[in-house]
Amino acid sequence: MERELNFTIGLSIARVSAILVEPPRARWLYVMAHGAGAGMRHPFLERMSAELAKREVGTFRYQFPYMQAGEGRPDPPPVLEATVQAAVSTAGRLIFGVPLLAGGKSLGGRMTSQIAAHEFLPGVRGLVFLGFPLHAPKRPSDKRAIHLEQVPLPMLFLQGTRDALADLSLLRPVCERLAPSTTLHVVEGGDHSFKVLKRSGRTEAQVFDELADTIVEWADALLRPAARRISRP
Repeated sequence: MERELNFTIGLSIARVSAILVEPPRARWLYVMAHGAGAGMRHPFLERMSAELAKREVGTFRYQFPYMQAGEGRPDPPPVLEATVQAAVSTAGRLIFGVPLLAGGKSLGGRMTSQIAAHEFLPGVRGLVFLGFPLHAPKRPSDKRAIHLEQVPLPMLFLQGTRDALADLSLLRPVCERLAPSTTLHVVEGGDHSFKVLKRSGRTEAQVFDELADTIVEWADALLRPAARRISRP
């Protein structure tokens, strides 16, 4: 089942749209933010929602205020973070009792990790990043990862080997420092949007299957009694 709704950010920052995709027997609800240049209706997010729904994972996709207003430049980080916080709170009320994942594509994932580094996100059991933007294109750096040390939640990074916004030689050490509560899953041949070259022999459907299966397997492992919990100060 898919339905559209609206929610308010803070007391009066903005009112934005969202889409809830709720499978009949949802085991998880993934609060999934969009990237900098495309909103919640981007084909990648729609396909990702559909694949997760097949695996009994619901999704809550939402707009940031600048995208809702049709503007090209992202809002300041405090507004983006407040939007994530409001989205998580709203999603948690929609499907009561279902554990939450939070994160999203590129900018949306990074803003989720930034708010999680200094604010409690009720109901969220882990963060899932679909192409974490570690740095700007051709400007390798790991400064954007500094705040991750303060995130008290398990994290899953899904990254393509051709991602121009995440040099794996920089991201791997970051994830190793955050282990064992952090997992890096590398999609061979994928770019920042997880597109692979034709000569790879892989289809788009195979890549989406890999992404969705990885998310579900990782999330389900969080609920096992033996799952390790690491809380960093």
